[in-house]
This record gives sequence, C-alpha cells and structure tokens, in this order.
Amino acid sequence: MNPVVFVHGFMGGSRQWQGQIDPEAGYEVISLDLPGYGENAHCDALDSIAGYAEWSLGDLSARGVERFNLVGHSMGGMVAQEMVAQAPERVDRLVLYGTGATGVLPGRFETICTSKRRALADGPQSTARRIAATWFLERENAAGYETCATIAEQCGLEAMLNGLDAMENWSGVERLESIQNKTLVVWGDEDRTYPWRQTEQLWKSISNANLSVIPGCAHAAHLEKPGLFNSVLRDFLTV
Repeated sequence: MNPVVFVHGFMGGSRQWQGQIDPEAGYEVISLDLPGYGENAHCDALDSIAGYAEWSLGDLSARGVERFNLVGHSMGGMVAQEMVAQAPERVDRLVLYGTGATGVLPGRFETICTSKRRALADGPQSTARRIAATWFLERENAAGYETCATIAEQCGLEAMLNGLDAMENWSGVERLESIQNKTLVVWGDEDRTYPWRQTEQLWKSISNANLSVIPGCAHAAHLEKPGLFNSVLRDFLTV
C-alpha cells in the first residue's frame, strides 16, 4: 500500500499526527511540516496555497515518495486540493478533513481580517494559544489542547500573516468537479472554522466522494476522538 501523507493546517505541525501512527494499520505515515510551521518554523513562510503544494510535492520527491495517499486538514486540505491539481497522477486516495474549497472561510469563528489584526496587536504566541482553543469542543480544557497550542506557538508572526493571506487569496471551487480521486470528506459536527456548507460543497461537488461526520467534535476530531477518527481513516484507506 502507498504511504499516507498528512498535511497539517494553519499553525499546525507534524507532531499533531502522532496518534495516527499505528504499526498495525498496514501503511507508512509521512507527516509534513510546511515552511514556517512546526519543525520547519525556522524556514521562510510562503504566502500562497499553490506555493505550499509545490513545496510539498518537491519535499516528497526528495524523500523518494512519488505516489501516495493524501490527508489534508484545514489549510492543509486546501494544500491537498492544490497538490491534486498540480500532480493528479501522484495521489491515490484523498482525504479532505475539516476543510473547504473557499479560502475566505465564510462562517469562521472570526474573519481572517480580525485574525490578522489581533495577531499584530497581541503577538503570535498569544494568538496561537487563543486560536488553538477554538479547534476543540472543550477549548483549553481539552486533552489535546496543550500539545496543539505548543506546536502553534512555534509559528512566528510572518508565517501567521502569510498563512492567513494564502487562505484569503485562494479558491478551489472551480476545480472540484475535476477531482477524480476516490475521496473521503471528514468533518466534526461542531467545527467552529468550517461550517457545514463548506463540507457539503466538497462532498457534493467531487464525483467520487464519501462523507464521514464525527459527532461531538470541533476542528480537531483526530485529537478529540482519535479512536473513531483512525477507524474511519483506516476503513477508507484499506478497504
């Protein structure tokens, strides 16, 4: 089976996928750190989704990984859609998780403009912890919050602003119908970042798409209900 590549979202990093590494699952896990984030926080951040996609494809080629299954979360789901657009022959199965096809994020807990303004006013660390709390139904009291907040704090102000610009200036709506990969759309039913209409658009516009709604979760279902999330993922990738 081809390896499974995980692409994190805004202010994320590879370490947030530790719970998805299962030796018994039957597949290799490769989790990326986009430039400016996680273990690559020292690298210059990019300011376009297409740029992140090109970088990701190049990084995988450098690792000798030419064909793979692809899981994209949040902003990483936008990157995953761009990776499919740039190199459809390299992607086997596609998982679009907690994401959408519109970068302006209608219905988000706050507008992108507000996030930029507050990042400049409050600083990146305070902003990282505040936004990370919105990813969980129980906010700061969630079991996975501190791990995510710590990863998010690695993100500097430039990477934060560039990431917000990248999302705001991106749309994949016109390319949805051209996605031919077998696709799974995953959504937590209490997601504060991507409302149902974003999820529904992916599900109904991609011809070979299935839908899985994880109940009682916000934006980080893989950390809030890892057992259920992993079971859904494993079933899609291996059946």
